[in-house]
Amino acid sequence: MSERVEISAIVPVVKLLDKTGDLARRYIEIFEGIGKPFELVYVLDGEHAAMLEQLRGIAAEDGRLRIVQLAKNFGEATALTAGFAMSSGNTVVTLPAYAQIHVADVAKVIDELDGCDFAAGVREPHQEAVSRFKKGRRKLFHSLVRIATGQSFRDLGCGLRAFKRSVADELPIYGDQYRFFPLLATRRGFRVREVPVREAEQGLIYDRHGVKDYAARLLDILAIVFLTRFTKKPLRFFGTIGSIVFAVGGAILAYLVVQRLFFGVSLADRPALLLTSLMVVLGLQIFALGLLGELIIFTHARDIKEYTVEKIVN
Repeated sequence: MSERVEISAIVPVVKLLDKTGDLARRYIEIFEGIGKPFELVYVLDGEHAAMLEQLRGIAAEDGRLRIVQLAKNFGEATALTAGFAMSSGNTVVTLPAYAQIHVADVAKVIDELDGCDFAAGVREPHQEAVSRFKKGRRKLFHSLVRIATGQSFRDLGCGLRAFKRSVADELPIYGDQYRFFPLLATRRGFRVREVPVREAEQGLIYDRHGVKDYAARLLDILAIVFLTRFTKKPLRFFGTIGSIVFAVGGAILAYLVVQRLFFGVSLADRPALLLTSLMVVLGLQIFALGLLGELIIFTHARDIKEYTVEKIVN
């Protein structure tokens, strides 16, 4: 009978990857040094022919390496979800598919699980080769996350994370939510701890972003704000926005009406009349959208679980 797996390491392969297979061998060596039964699951998001060839050769020599190839490009969140479903260890570790961190620090992050449910790697100190622009960009992103959600994290982009199986079971992720995995775990009540790890110099060459990526990150922050604060109270989100738009439009519209009734100012050639009327209608529609969301949440409230039970005594 095969030995029960204790550690499941998931490597989602999306865009950034190591095609040589050397990183997979180094991961295996590190887990062998930890001394616990493990499995290394590579999830290929679509076709990665060169890497698949290398991984097959390693898997033929070591049965602890498993390869899961998805039918097409679904994204990193789906790759992680597939990896969670295909793994069985009580401890789950996510690893970057390229040289992002020093592999030797994987054991350090796993050891932190003795005092928490989720250990997230933080790449520090940052290499001198990183430009001030990149450092500033990373700092700005996390500042926006802190302002928007009230949660402070230093490196949500680090691919090295270790957590208990219960975290993977309780937190379904989709879209680009994998970036905010530690934040979502904190919201659900899991104990999250950040662990300093060394950033690999080789990983710096992959750190490129375009205008599209910046816009996507801003939308991700907005989405995570809604998911962490207003999932069960959408009227507070849409109602606040709708009320502000309605109030501003209504106040200006009332001012225009007063000018027409008491000061004889014509409304025929005033674009402000059309603008404020649209604001009043738009405010009512946004408010109604929040009210509709409240009705949907009320209907399905029994099926929504927002808490995690740590233990039950007696």
